[in-house]
Amino acid sequence: MNLHEYQAKSLFRSYGVKVPDGYFCTTPVEAEFAFRRLHSPVCVVKAQVHAGGRGKGGGVKLVRDPKECYTTAEKMLGMNLVTHQTGAEGKIVRKIYVEAGSDIAKEYYLAMLVDREKSAISLMFSKEGGMDIEELAETHPEKIITLSVNPITGLRSFHFNKISFLAGLDNNEATQLKEIITKLYQCFREKDLSLLEINPLIVTKSHEMLALDAKISVDENALYRQRDLEAMRDFDEENEREVEASKHKLSYIGLDGNIGCLVNGAGLAMATMDIIKHYGGDPANFLDVGGGATQEMVTNAFRLILQDKSVKGVFVNIFGGIMQCDIIAKGICAASSELGIKIPLVVRLEGTNVEEGKKIIATSGLNVIIASDMADGAKRIVAACR
Repeated sequence: MNLHEYQAKSLFRSYGVKVPDGYFCTTPVEAEFAFRRLHSPVCVVKAQVHAGGRGKGGGVKLVRDPKECYTTAEKMLGMNLVTHQTGAEGKIVRKIYVEAGSDIAKEYYLAMLVDREKSAISLMFSKEGGMDIEELAETHPEKIITLSVNPITGLRSFHFNKISFLAGLDNNEATQLKEIITKLYQCFREKDLSLLEINPLIVTKSHEMLALDAKISVDENALYRQRDLEAMRDFDEENEREVEASKHKLSYIGLDGNIGCLVNGAGLAMATMDIIKHYGGDPANFLDVGGGATQEMVTNAFRLILQDKSVKGVFVNIFGGIMQCDIIAKGICAASSELGIKIPLVVRLEGTNVEEGKKIIATSGLNVIIASDMADGAKRIVAACR
């Protein structure tokens, strides 16, 4: 789950990390009032969307008086902001953040993220702040300092010393950076974050280090113990079907293809998408109903898939381990009848009670194609959708 910049900065403040003063706004009037309250000769109006590259897309604007702040906010609110991370469809700006301007002397990059391969937290720092970090990593990877922090032993002096030495920081900057990293590491661990990024982390002309931007992603599996962060979830920024799926305990991610996939198990779901691509098709989604899906969950899964108007056929690929194939078969038949599925439906069942499951489908009178195996199912649904 992603947080907006204003939410992330509020979290930073609670851990004692310095950020510029600013106010969250939803109307031009609020933006004008925010400018007056900040008492800064220059303020920045920032679109609040879950995407990077806002500045290049017109989502970050400098303003120099209350009236300009009002008109800028008026233009920005409701605009369709397109960045390299939103894709061509863009995102509607519904919220903005008005922040006091800063006298920038230097720009750094700082990030923490979970490194699953090393079972560690990666600490990243670069003197090239303010740039697209993806581009920098590709063209000049040597400019990004990356250290692994063992979550058992935590931060140690050598982490700070190595960053300060390699980046050539002076004593004042090194001291401030150590304090910031220490506080942010505590935040990262206590709040179950999967990503924390500041780009740029600035040094002002008065030699103060501030987080000028803030990006945070929270591990959704830990939201049950992070109720304060869960309350910050902005459903307007998420895919409607993905939000609906989470309510039914389904794992769903929309894609650009035309073949709907209903599968149990994340690994099998990935393999299903791969084999569809192998036979020339394009999956419309990733959908994992889990190992203990009920008839109701199967119906809800079909409903989600069919909400995507680009779907021309559905491939159900089930391996019954804990799950029983006859239960799934009943769910498929119930969903097909209830939802009136008219598009091609190919079902591959294997595992516990598979023969009972196939018999239920075969005698249902529904127009369902039963595949002999996974490859056969992929071939059939690709052909049917052509």
